[in-house]
Amino acid sequence: MSDVEALKAEKAKLIEEMIDLQKKFVDFEHEHGISGKDYYYSQDGLLKDYRQVYAEKAMRVVELSHQIVGSQP
Repeated sequence: MSDVEALKAEKAKLIEEMIDLQKKFVDFEHEHGISGKDYYYSQDGLLKDYRQVYAEKAMRVVELSHQIVGSQP
């Protein structure tokens, strides 16, 4: 596997994980409802680290995209 193929595989895996997180979030929201306070300040369950984990994955996808095409962010 070439370096670019490895980067693309990592990117695809992260995107799958992000989609899974989004599905879990939407399911949770439909079942329980989510207030702004819950979204930003929850200390347990799915919402505890959701925003940070999702943001980290999204930033890594951006970094990988730049590496794949050889550009600088």
